This record gives sequence, structure tokens and C-alpha cells, in this order.
Amino acid sequence: MQIIRTLAKMQKSVARRDRSQVTGFVPTMGFLHQGHLSLVERCRENCDICVVSIFVNPAQFGPKEDLANYPRDLEQDLKLLSKYGVDQVFLPTQEDMYPSGYRTWVEVEGWSSILCGASRPGHFRGVATVVLKLLHLVQPQKMFMGSKDFQQTVILEKLLQDLNLETRIIRCPIVREADGLAMSSRNSYLNAEQRIQARCLFQALQQAKILYQQGTNSSQALIQVAREIISAAGGRPDYIKLVDATTLEERDEADDNTRLLLAVFIGTTRLIDNDALSA
Repeated sequence: MQIIRTLAKMQKSVARRDRSQVTGFVPTMGFLHQGHLSLVERCRENCDICVVSIFVNPAQFGPKEDLANYPRDLEQDLKLLSKYGVDQVFLPTQEDMYPSGYRTWVEVEGWSSILCGASRPGHFRGVATVVLKLLHLVQPQKMFMGSKDFQQTVILEKLLQDLNLETRIIRCPIVREADGLAMSSRNSYLNAEQRIQARCLFQALQQAKILYQQGTNSSQALIQVAREIISAAGGRPDYIKLVDATTLEERDEADDNTRLLLAVFIGTTRLIDNDALSA
């Protein structure tokens, strides 16, 4: 497994690459869990070359968010990736990605300011910018992303389409703990009591799915049952929205192309989850 720490070395590696081979890419912020590793497995199975990046992107954190305390364990991350047959691990520095005087940003208008974007202004601008930079550096044909960050995936797919990039996003399923909680690096912030409370996100999604499959398609009714489950467990909803899975527009009535998206505070930790009601 090759570890690449500079932009110049990454570019030289790409220049020497056999263009007949398919390169797959998994961008991460590290502190890897089984959700990340499932993306690596999918990449390894479907591509000739597997590249993983680890970069805690400061541009997607707000001034009151947890950049300084974001969990990191590079040594453990590298041990895990070596076991999964990764060819290259790209470890760019903040100074290389955003050098002094940096002024260029990318934003998918409209979709970046709703849902998580409403609560985290500038977040998706930071995500879109860093992903575009990483794609330019790594030049993969495929990028593997988990469905937990559903809004992020939709935004990045639009970015690739609008800017005529050849990279294709491969959506991968959410990986969950045994009790349904979606795997996330931020789960490490939860204490024992909060970890039990956090089950409410999955329970809310499941109950809404049951109601929809029994014939309820009112957005208000589906959101209300989710809200009641979350509030009863002590969670504090940031938002609970039923949206079109393609356009992210809010829907008054559910159909097989709608998705229920949640952002919930458990204590001070903000967790997200989502599911298709028809699945």
C-alpha cells in the first residue's frame, strides 16, 4: 500500500497510471468504521486500482462546529486499509489543499442551502470544493459514497453532471449497527445513555415506512409519527423532511420516489439518517 502525502506525488502517480485500468476512489475524513470499509470493499471489487483519501476538510465545518475535536486515528486507519487491499492512501495537508491566499469555491446553488445546508451554512460549499479538488488530483472513473449522507450524494452527482466530469458516483447502502443506528464517526461522541437514545432515528424511519406501506401517504402524518418517536426518546429534531429523491424538493404526499430525511440532536451530537419509504 502506497502512502502519498503531497499533491505533486499524487499527480505524478496519475501521470504514470495505465489508462486501461479503472480507478476507484473513496474520499473520507478518517476515523474509519465498517461503513467506510464497506465502500473500500465495493471499490476493490469493482476497480483495478483502489485509492482512499483521508482529509479532515476544514471548509465544511462551521465556526461553532467540532473541527478541533473531530475524531482522528491515522495509525489505526492505515492498519485497516492495508488489510483491505487498498493501493494508495492519499493524505493531503490543509496547507496544500488551501494554501495562503486561497479564494476559489464551488457551490451547487439551491440544493446546498436546504436541509443540512440550512443548519450548516457553507457546509456543502466546502464539501463540493474539496471533492472537486480531490477528483482533479486522483482522476478516478468511479467514486464510492454511502447513502447516509443522502443530500451530499445528490449534490455531488449534480456537480459532476453540471461540470461535465467523467467520474461516476456509485451509491452504496447505509451500514448500520445491530440496533439500526447508522454508523458514523460522530457516534463516538455519545455516552452510554445517549447511545440508547440514538436508536430513535432508525425507529422513526421504520415506523414511517410501515405507515406508508399500509397506505398512508400524507407527509404531515408520516413526519408527525417520526417526530413523536424521536421526541419520546429525548432526541431534538433539527429537521424531519419528506423530499423527492431526485430534486430534494419537499413533498406534501409520499410516493415511491420520496425519501424521509432526519437530522436529530442527541445531547449535543447531531446525527443524520434517511431511508426510502418504498424499500
